[in-house]
This record gives sequence, structure tokens and C-alpha cells, in this order.
Amino acid sequence: MNQQATLGYLLDEIASGRLQAAELLETCIANIDARDNPKAQVYTKRFDHTARAEARASDQLRAAGVPGGQLAGLPIALKALFDVAGEVTHAGSRGWQAPALSDALIVSRLRHEGAVITGHTNMTEFAYSGVGLNPHYGTPDNPLAPGRIAGGSSSGAAVAVAQDMAAAAIGTDTGGSVRIPAAFCGLVGFKPSQSRIPRDGTFPLSDSLDSIGPIARSVDCCARLDAVLTGHRYHPLKPASLRGRRFVVPTNLMLDGMDDSVARAFSRSLARLRDQGAIIVEAPCPVLTALPELMEGGGLTAAESYFVHRQSLAEHGDQYDPRVRSRIERGAAISAADYLELCRRRRHRKQQAEEWLQDYDGLLAPTVPVVPPLLEELAVDDEYTRLNLLILRNPTVANLLDLCAISLPNHMNGELPSGLMLIGRNGTDEILLRQAQAIESVL
Repeated sequence: MNQQATLGYLLDEIASGRLQAAELLETCIANIDARDNPKAQVYTKRFDHTARAEARASDQLRAAGVPGGQLAGLPIALKALFDVAGEVTHAGSRGWQAPALSDALIVSRLRHEGAVITGHTNMTEFAYSGVGLNPHYGTPDNPLAPGRIAGGSSSGAAVAVAQDMAAAAIGTDTGGSVRIPAAFCGLVGFKPSQSRIPRDGTFPLSDSLDSIGPIARSVDCCARLDAVLTGHRYHPLKPASLRGRRFVVPTNLMLDGMDDSVARAFSRSLARLRDQGAIIVEAPCPVLTALPELMEGGGLTAAESYFVHRQSLAEHGDQYDPRVRSRIERGAAISAADYLELCRRRRHRKQQAEEWLQDYDGLLAPTVPVVPPLLEELAVDDEYTRLNLLILRNPTVANLLDLCAISLPNHMNGELPSGLMLIGRNGTDEILLRQAQAIESVL
């Protein structure tokens, strides 16, 4: 598969008969065979048999003149927390064994539109980390920077796309778990407004913060997948001009601790946007100073994940990744009153962010303030904790404030990968995608 093979290009090739869905799938399977590492798995479960049947069916329908779905014949990977009928939704763990009885709603929608489901991809156990480590299935290597992390929690999803093991992948984003691996692997990752895509049949981490989103090669790819995931028809994004658009760059929190490589890429990106007539306003964002109060004691994620796991922790807690288990168990100390107070504060902060962002067309920041750390840097618990919090810091802003956000690759050849993040107000997802495509064209 061509490294720049977008979903639109592949659909055109299949529709014209120049490419067979079965041929495209076999290319992906060959890449999995050649590039996946049993000790550091990208796919934790391959669906080769059913995927080949889906690809053949797609080709047969096209040959018979039957109109295909919006994703007809495209191989799509799934993070291992989406239910697939007959498969175990292990969510990166070893302690869950019962197979799913039916497909998650988004899987049904993908299949209805002709997607070929290639398998379940690796992830941080229960999605509770931004770095992507997994002691049960191994940690996928960064395809652009070997020896470094691919980011998490949707680590395998991003690597599968970057390594041409799938045309695109679907992940979840609770604090950046779609955007972080996209930024670290040179891809586009879209986190929609939370209510945009239903989460039926998705293993939860935090009911308040979990969002479902795509990882792909372009903004248009993400828009096509977003249409299917939301149950709508895809319409090409209307061209947007950057001239006169006002973007705010927060001078507090989100630029702290940037390493030199990320700072260079971010400054270069802003300069290119200014050259296109965009207005870049650097200003403090008042709501950002209050966000740490929403994460005290582990915040909503600890409280809500403990609710999900309290019984299984008692039954087989010894099978959990100790680093994940310790984060979940923090939720046991959050009382009902504490939890309700967190929810109250979050409602207030969401309203504050909504009002502040009305003066701008979007917020710009580095997706992650540092380049992908070396795997060896995460061996020590203290450094793991520090880097995990730093990596999650910027993308978590959109989850806590229930905003939509997208990460675009903004590094140059020879540089370590980094991402430019655009954040928009809740419910402005289509506007965000249009603006992101305009930004993508100048990066």
C-alpha cells in the first residue's frame, strides 16, 4: 500500500476496478506478517478469516453492479475495547475471557458501510495511560522512531495504520488516546465532541470523558470515518480559508515544558498559518489554571474506572498491570460527595471554556509538548509517572472541557514526530474538520 494512500484514493481505485478489495487486504496481511512482532504485538487478535470473506464479498458485489457502502473494501483496524461478536473484548488485559455476543454499534456501522475489519489492536491495559505500554502483549515500537514509544492508549491502532497493516483504525480518546499516538506516529487523530458517536459495546474507562475517534492519514480520511461512525452520509469538506481566522495560543500551561524539537515545529507551523492570513493571538486561558482541581486524587477517570473494575479487582487484581491497577484503585478513596463535586466543578469549567472560546475560531497548541520518549526512559516508575502526566496534559484539556479536537502531523523529514492540535467548541466538529483540512494543506 502506498504510504500516502488515503481512503478517498483507495475507494476510487476499488470503484474503478484498478484495485480489488481482496488484493488490498492481502497487502495488509502481508505487512502484518512481515512487521508485527509477537513480543511487541500490534495486533492482539487478527480476523484474517472473516476479513477475507468480507473483502471477497465486497469485490463480488461491485462486480455484480451492486452499489457498495461508503467504506466498501477498506481494511479497518479496531482498538481491542470494541465488541466484535464471538471475540473477547480484552481491552489490553489478560483477565477478561467471555466473548462478545454482538458487535459494538460502531462496528455494525462500519460493516454496514462495507469496511473490512482486520482485527483487534494492542493498547494500554484498560486504556489507562498515554504512553502505550502493555506488559501482557508487549509494547509496539514507534514506526517513525524505533526504540521510542508509539503513544497510547491506542498504540496498536496508530502503528497498524503507519505500518500499512490497515488503511485506518478506530480508537478511543479519554485524555488524548487517539491524538497522542497519531502525533507520535505521523498521523491524523480526531477526537469528536463526546456525544457525537455512541459508545454502545465499548469497554469503558471513564463514562464522563471517553470519546470514540479515527486515526488515519488525512483529515478527509477522518471525515469519511466520522460520517460512518455517526451514522451519516459523507460529504466532501467544503474548502475553508485561513485568512482572517482567529486562533488563540494559550500562554499558560499548554506551552510549558516543550522540548526544542516540538518548539521548532510548533513555531514553524504558526508562521505558515500567519503567512496564509490567519490571525494568531497569544493570550492566557483562564480556565486552564483551574483544570488541576478536576484531576485531584485521580479525578473522574479514577472514580469511574474503579466503579467498573471494583469487582474484578477483588477477584483477579493480581493479573492487572500494577501501574494501571494503582491508578484505578485511587478511585476507591473518592467519596460520592467528592465525585458529585467534581461533576459540578466540571460543568462550571465547561461553560467557562465555551464562553472564552467564542471569541476565537479555535485553539492551537502542541498535541504533546515532547517528542516520543525512549522506551527505556519509562522503566523507572517515577519517570513513567512524570512522562505519562506530561504527555496527557495538553490533549486532556479537550476531554475535561468536552471540546472537539484534532492532531495533525507537523514535523519535517529528519525530525522526530510531533503534532499540532486544533481544539474547537463542543458541537463544532464539522467546522473543526474544515479548518483542520485548510491547516493540513499548508503544513
